[in-house]
Amino acid sequence: MTVERVERVLARVQDQYGTISVLEVEDYRFLEFGDAIEQSCVFTADPSWLEYDYTRAMLIGALCHEAPESALFLGLGAGTLTQACLKFLPLEDVEAIELRPDVPRLAIEYLGLDDDPRLYIRIGDAMELLNTAEPADLIFVDLYTDHGPNAAHLAWRFLEDCQKRLQPGGWLIINQWAGDDGKPLGAALLRGLYHHHYWELPVKEGNVILLVPAELDQTLDLDGLKARAEALAPRLGYSLQPLISEIRPAT
Repeated sequence: MTVERVERVLARVQDQYGTISVLEVEDYRFLEFGDAIEQSCVFTADPSWLEYDYTRAMLIGALCHEAPESALFLGLGAGTLTQACLKFLPLEDVEAIELRPDVPRLAIEYLGLDDDPRLYIRIGDAMELLNTAEPADLIFVDLYTDHGPNAAHLAWRFLEDCQKRLQPGGWLIINQWAGDDGKPLGAALLRGLYHHHYWELPVKEGNVILLVPAELDQTLDLDGLKARAEALAPRLGYSLQPLISEIRPAT
């Protein structure tokens, strides 16, 4: 006998960009944009738990840095990745830029986003506010609408400016859609912009996470990354090693 899962609508608001909904199904809550386009999934017992591989892959990107002190999130969503980074990394200053004012409000009210004193949230367009953000050791680009990737994901100047906002030794982590060939959307643009000097991590949800270093002479310390992930596994409650094994140089 199949037991049907009950979906409850906890909140639904309308803004100039469309509808934002918060839904609950058993132990999980979901942030959705538009017509049932899921943006974030939160395990209510632990809002820092990363349910999906693409968020775990973005955490792997953060672990490319040995000891990050600052992070910038372009796109907040429910804040699960932000909370995981605050919990598991030695961060002192974290800034998030979110386009829609209701998103952080709903994240705090329904999705377990903590009022952490290290976290500063600004409302506005990341493409306009990027150059007013403090340089950071880690920069995350995760700008999706209910129609797919934001134009910023393929905007040369914006992606170039993201890399320029990194501190020396920093890492830019981009959540990009994959095409039918398994390569990231805009692969030719990315290869030209970053001189083929970045790494890709494909995940089962159909995304490719890009790991872009601040400088051309900066390399990915795979052994160090594996060691940091292994040390973190007991606290995370899952292993990142299967995903790390999928990392490939840009092709």
